Amino acid sequence: MFLRALAALNRAVCTAAILTVMAFGGGTALAEKYAAIVIDADTQQVLHDRHADEPRYPASLTKVMTLYMLFDALKSGEVTLDERMTVSRFAASQAPSNLKLRTGSTIKVRDAIGALVTKSANDVAVVVAERLGGTERRFAQLMTVKAKALGLENTRFVNASGLPDTRQLTTARDMAVLADAMLTDHADYYHYFATEKFSWGRKTYKNHNNLLGDVNGVDGIKTGYTRASGFNLMASAKRDGHRIIAVMLGGTTARARDRHVEALLEAAFSSYTLPADDQELRTRLAFAMLEEPLSPEAAAEPMLNGKPLSVILATEAAAQKLAANDNQLTGSAQGDADDTPVIPAMDAPVLVTESAPEPEQYLPIDPEATSLGRYYAEAPAADTPAFSPEEYRRRQLAK
Repeated sequence: MFLRALAALNRAVCTAAILTVMAFGGGTALAEKYAAIVIDADTQQVLHDRHADEPRYPASLTKVMTLYMLFDALKSGEVTLDERMTVSRFAASQAPSNLKLRTGSTIKVRDAIGALVTKSANDVAVVVAERLGGTERRFAQLMTVKAKALGLENTRFVNASGLPDTRQLTTARDMAVLADAMLTDHADYYHYFATEKFSWGRKTYKNHNNLLGDVNGVDGIKTGYTRASGFNLMASAKRDGHRIIAVMLGGTTARARDRHVEALLEAAFSSYTLPADDQELRTRLAFAMLEEPLSPEAAAEPMLNGKPLSVILATEAAAQKLAANDNQLTGSAQGDADDTPVIPAMDAPVLVTESAPEPEQYLPIDPEATSLGRYYAEAPAADTPAFSPEEYRRRQLAK
């Protein structure tokens, strides 16, 4: 009862803080970062979820969608694994993580896949986007259209890499749907996500997914991190005929994220072996036994503009206690003091730099000459603005 009450209080405080930020037009509506979901990929049963439908930043999990589009093109014959893609000036200018590709150089499609899976190279993501969509902006619109077709109802892409942009939003549930789509639609290419090392030039890069080779059955799929998103991980594992997908967003550290996703996977697999007649009961028991850290929100404590929620709650409690003491000392029996919960002042928001201008030398792609052409009719106009986090929440509330 205590944990449920505390969790309810946490949600109330988070909601109040988010609404306060939105009302004054500052900061971001995505103050709380943590979200998680676990599904049985074979039955589509949701085994566990927390904040699974709340808007979050995908960070480099975005590249799973980029790779999905690339695998679509490979399957249709539009590109081949040995095709060399040219690096534009815009692609070469992308911020790390990157391969430091030079303008005018080329990279094979097969190497691009390895770089995206392991190194999570942002310059390579743009190379792929420009090859398939003409410009990264147009490709991101096509990504969004395809995402909607796959059932990602609450996701909007504005770039191919996952570099920070407040308009690029998703949910843990949508990311689980994407992982499942990758497993189902591109089983022939899914093995790339198990790549543990990738060599380019004189360097060898280790896959950022530390669960590969460390947790039994894990064979993919992708990590992500930005300051705004926290540490994200989309993982899948197969044991004893069961395929599990686990997504966690908003970890405070890579280690905390990894260990929490491992715990989620272990709880899911144990649900098939616990002594009970009812699968639903076994599932509840398995996740009830999931080791909970001090924070009721699991491995990644919810954050409000960089401040742990526990600190905010403690500040609020202290402020209310101080106000109560002041009332007693001044003999105020009418309760005329402000009883509104205290929301501490937020730190100044981190400014998100706008993406570099799109290169102007690219001509529009003939829709008939690309396998992505069938999405063009549905894609929004190139100058259509992406909706803001505030509009996203309004749309959610209107459903």
